[in-house]
Amino acid sequence: MEAMRSIKIEYHVIWVTKYRYKVLKGDVAERVRELVRQTCESFGIRIVSGVVSKDHVHILVSAPPNIADSEIMRRIKGRAASYLFEEFPHLKKRYWGGQHFWARGYFCATVGQMIEEMIQQYLEHHFEPSPNDNFKMESD
Repeated sequence: MEAMRSIKIEYHVIWVTKYRYKVLKGDVAERVRELVRQTCESFGIRIVSGVVSKDHVHILVSAPPNIADSEIMRRIKGRAASYLFEEFPHLKKRYWGGQHFWARGYFCATVGQMIEEMIQQYLEHHFEPSPNDNFKMESD
């Protein structure tokens, strides 16, 4: 008989647009949020909370133990950039033909229970809260 086990791995992840251009506004910000949600959902990653700012994205996620943080970010950043360049031609022009939308790298920290509460509190107060939405966007 196999032993029962429960594994909880949470990451606080932050990544920025190339050159910190403030392009995550309006429809672009909405689409980024939607793409991040879709990508996470398709790989069994739960978004605990998140914020789309004008030049960066914060997410607190709970991920399966078989997916490394680098794989999570490769999938999110790659998929989002492809769709954004395809759907928003002005971004492709801004980034010299669609070379890179996101800056290289990202910040990632694993999260313990006390830190999780602190991060959630920070993300809660990052902007004005939207009722029933745990993945916010910075207003224009």
